[in-house]
Amino acid sequence: MVRWTACIITALLGGLLASVPTQIETAQAGSNTFRPDTLPVEQIRPGMKGYGLTVFEGTKPERFGVEVIDVIKNFRPRQDAILIKTIHPRLDVVNVVRGMSGSPIFIDGKMIGAYAYGWSFGKEPVAGVTPIHNMLEDLARPLPKALFGWPLAPAPVPLQGGAKPSAKLEAQDSSATRYAGDPSDYQLDRHAEQLRERGPFVDAHPRDLRPVATPLLLGGMSALASNMARELLEPLGLEPMQGGGQGGVEPGAPLHYEDGGAIAVNLISGDFNATGLGTVTRVEGDRLVAFGHPMMQGGVSALPTAIGRVLWFLASEASSFKLGMSVRPLGALVNDRQASIVVSESAKAPVIPVTFHIDGVPGAPYRDWKFEVAHEKFMTPTFLAMSLGEALQATGAERQDVSWTAESKVKIKGRGEVTLNDFGVSIGGTPDPREFVRSHLVSSVGAVLNNPWEPAIVESVAVKIKLAYAREIVRLREARALQTEVDAGQPVNIQLTLVPFAGPPFTRTITVPVPKHLAGTTLKLSIRPGHSVEREKAAPETLDEFIANLEDPIYPPKAVVVSYASGGGVAFKGLVAENLPPGALDSIRQRTASFSPETFKSSRYHVVELDDFMVGTDSVSVKVRPVLR
Repeated sequence: MVRWTACIITALLGGLLASVPTQIETAQAGSNTFRPDTLPVEQIRPGMKGYGLTVFEGTKPERFGVEVIDVIKNFRPRQDAILIKTIHPRLDVVNVVRGMSGSPIFIDGKMIGAYAYGWSFGKEPVAGVTPIHNMLEDLARPLPKALFGWPLAPAPVPLQGGAKPSAKLEAQDSSATRYAGDPSDYQLDRHAEQLRERGPFVDAHPRDLRPVATPLLLGGMSALASNMARELLEPLGLEPMQGGGQGGVEPGAPLHYEDGGAIAVNLISGDFNATGLGTVTRVEGDRLVAFGHPMMQGGVSALPTAIGRVLWFLASEASSFKLGMSVRPLGALVNDRQASIVVSESAKAPVIPVTFHIDGVPGAPYRDWKFEVAHEKFMTPTFLAMSLGEALQATGAERQDVSWTAESKVKIKGRGEVTLNDFGVSIGGTPDPREFVRSHLVSSVGAVLNNPWEPAIVESVAVKIKLAYAREIVRLREARALQTEVDAGQPVNIQLTLVPFAGPPFTRTITVPVPKHLAGTTLKLSIRPGHSVEREKAAPETLDEFIANLEDPIYPPKAVVVSYASGGGVAFKGLVAENLPPGALDSIRQRTASFSPETFKSSRYHVVELDDFMVGTDSVSVKVRPVLR
């Protein structure tokens, strides 16, 4: 009886134990991150050997050897790092390589993750690997139907292991790279500082195991643009460097992405190129994961991608990198997360076609430039400034004073075209890309893309700029009122003494009308350059009002503006009313609602155009005689 009982217990226990692996596999098969050809971190041990895939030259992935050193637990939030040593004659020379990010790593024929982390100034070919299950979690994340109004409709992920497809999200406006602040005060350098402070690569120490920065290969650009790009983009995890960028569509280039192949993110293409280069980790149907770390950790994105070709591994004591270019545009980067970027072959990212025409440069061989800029809240204004500055330098660089004016036509989807004007005088040389960072064009485009009201799509930008090789500046030395008292309703004459760059000072008399209602007052008249005086406009409450405010934000730049206080005004629902009669403010003020007209002190402006830009300010006072009864 006892032996029978023991046999029954043994049989039951054996059946239970035999079912455990099946239950575990079944549970894993229901997970979005389980794949039978992957190896979980828990099964990885020091000393294990395997191989990785990356492109050393051309487009075809090649093998390199790897040996596991150990696993760093909880390296990132809920993410381990597998420490490996790479084994390859070229890697023994270059050590950790920027551009290898995403190279898939295999142990016992199963994928364990992506080459993604390293040390600056490292003297050994040692790297950190992002576990594949963290990357597959990114692949399984749902995507919205649209991003900032652009339809984001890649093919569904063919999830393996019996997993259920993720639900679609509604339209979304990604805020990861959004400018935080009043769009009316948008400045590109301030935007860059904000992203620097909250970015995933901020203040990383050389001794830290950090993401292998993405090489951003610049083509058609000089050292001026490269230096500017480094200042703006290095803290975001990009490594700008001159080294080509985009080669268009090359005959024989692969038609699809593959594990270990090179992948490029095209931020500019055309006469100028800026291409982020990395490696594909794993392709599943229409989508893939790559990099093994974020590009900018921008969340849901829509950036154009392409198949890449590697030219060379360049060794550096600080950090080696791949040189390469894009050779076939294909798909879009649709998600930018902690463990990877996600790319869809079928998705299409918005781009902004830009044309740039330059006049005033006799004999210039290239006066017209064309390129496309990625449609992104930070990248668009950044590369717009860089490209325009580079085109101007390439066409009209001279070591002499240059005065310039620019007219830009910006087409915004569903809202027509807005005309923007810029101007400047560059002393001792043609304006460089830095001068465009604070241009009205760049600030306006950045503000529209980062507006707080609703998504906006910029469809095109067309710029015409005119150069004059002269210092078109006069300095205001003195302003003098020719009458100390005037009758109400009679004008006052003001004599300006102006000093040109070359030549003797000269005078210009301007006549300023004085309204009758200022009788009995002492009028203080402020004399300022037109380019320094902003027009009085109501604070916008909608995107349409904001766009309307972008045109003519200042008075004519080649002008003198005389202003004086003239009473009260109100701004309400995008409109401005000035010089209201007594009691008018009380009659229009809302008494039953908190939303009321905004009052302000109104000024009168008198504009006199000049032949040059004026610098300097002054003021004069005039008594207005009272009206005799």
